[in-house]
Amino acid sequence: MRVLAAMSGGVDSSVAAALMVEEGHDVIGATLKLWEGPDGRLPSRGCCTLSDSEDARRVAARIGIAYYVLDATEEFRAGIVDPFIADYLQGRTPNPCIECNRIVKFDHLLRWARDLDCDLVVTGHYARILHEVDGFRLLRGIDRDKDQSYVLSMLGQEQLRMLRFPVGGRRKEAVRGIAAGLGLRTAEKPDSQDICFVDDDYRAFLRREVPAAARPGPILDEDGSVVGGHDGVVDFTIGQRKGLGVAFGEPRYVHEIRPSSATVVIGRRGAVRFAGLRMAHPSWVAGHPPAPGPTHVQIRAHGEPLPAVLDDDARTVHFSVPQDDVASGQTAVLYEGEQVLGGGTITETLRE
Repeated sequence: MRVLAAMSGGVDSSVAAALMVEEGHDVIGATLKLWEGPDGRLPSRGCCTLSDSEDARRVAARIGIAYYVLDATEEFRAGIVDPFIADYLQGRTPNPCIECNRIVKFDHLLRWARDLDCDLVVTGHYARILHEVDGFRLLRGIDRDKDQSYVLSMLGQEQLRMLRFPVGGRRKEAVRGIAAGLGLRTAEKPDSQDICFVDDDYRAFLRREVPAAARPGPILDEDGSVVGGHDGVVDFTIGQRKGLGVAFGEPRYVHEIRPSSATVVIGRRGAVRFAGLRMAHPSWVAGHPPAPGPTHVQIRAHGEPLPAVLDDDARTVHFSVPQDDVASGQTAVLYEGEQVLGGGTITETLRE
């Protein structure tokens, strides 16, 4: 079987590619070039860097496979970076990694795989795919601390048919052990936590890209009193506690961002509670929405699934217990136990 292995330069994708070689497949390694600096080169910090590409190239040489860098910079800028900037300017909290998976990464990898006559695309994600009589199911990774099923919730049957996640059934320490045993240079490489196109701080990035983002405005307490000022709403996200620039006897959290008036509203935890949310453009792993009724919804990449009820419209989710800090722009993902059902972008929060 011919396999296209997506290689980010990290230990997980390195081991995924190596495992395919061990299984006897004809493997081609590829790194997606998504972002570049002003000189057209890969960035020097964050993920998807020049050193990451070099690590991937050396791993490919070590395990004896061909290696390519595939360019998707134009699509990434238009589909991910520009909307990321627009969302923050509107007071939303986007997740560019999910949008990259949705719009750019898997679409390009699968298309290139077909062009190269590959049967499968392999990545280093911590998730599992189960093939059953009625189709493919997407499950959490065995290592719950590293589980990445949340960021893969947009995958459907056609994509899952051509995908494999070889490390999803292993724990991280086991993956590092395999890498060390094979002498891969990525065996002890730290996990990347950065947004690939942000080489310092996303606030500085936004100010550099859109100077108008640094528009000062007031900070209001929950009763409407002015308690301070700020240098731009891009410095704040819903639920933020630190770096507010104001001091009280007890913690305050960002409850609301009003971009049109450059206003930030803060208050005590629990002062604003959300009964539910609405999603835009939901996608479902099975190709159709689950039956309305009890479910679990995860609203943060590393959050816990929350008991909830899916409405008849398959877009509205009601929390069984009201929640704090639900942010528009984030992704809501529905689960049934370990199984990902699908999800969508939060466009509206429903207060109690």
